[in-house]
Amino acid sequence: MEAIVRASSAEAWPAQVAAVIANRPDAAGLAFAASHGIATAVVDHRQFPDRDSFDAALATEIDRFAPDLVALAGFMRVLTAGFVDRYAGRMLNVHPSLLPSFPGLKTHQQALDAGVRLHGASVHFVTSQLDHGPIVAQAAVPVVDGDTPAALAERVLATEHIIYPRAVRWFVEGRVALDGLRVTLTPPEPQWLFAGHTAGEGV
Repeated sequence: MEAIVRASSAEAWPAQVAAVIANRPDAAGLAFAASHGIATAVVDHRQFPDRDSFDAALATEIDRFAPDLVALAGFMRVLTAGFVDRYAGRMLNVHPSLLPSFPGLKTHQQALDAGVRLHGASVHFVTSQLDHGPIVAQAAVPVVDGDTPAALAERVLATEHIIYPRAVRWFVEGRVALDGLRVTLTPPEPQWLFAGHTAGEGV
């Protein structure tokens, strides 16, 4: 989220971040957003008896700001199909793996356990299937001998901070088109990134 906010300002996007909404009152992003003059709101999931009622309240809060795009960033809640359908084609997420490989949690450990030589991150449109959906951009990093989940996570996170703001900017500039499960850009531009052994190398 912070990377998106900073990029939108530094690159003078033809859009603004309307609000930052969290499901936890102590989320650090709320203070960051407020310090940048961005409206904030909290919809605490613990105050609702079930997922449907929470998602309904969250949608009401989102719609109050009338956004063109909903960007999930560190939002660790499984969303209901009804919520996803409400924002179909205008809700993005970033996931720390090269989807469709390694959905769910502990992706870096999954990658190490599987013995893959490339790992990375994916920005995708959200669908009702967890960690799936049309892919807007991906970044790959090598898995090196002696890697740990923490070391791999650090390198992957560095690429997330590049490709997620880039994908959001493409959307707000009206360059993104969906053709089934395939995302295309107009004008064309590489939708992938390869990074080196250390954060930022080869980017």
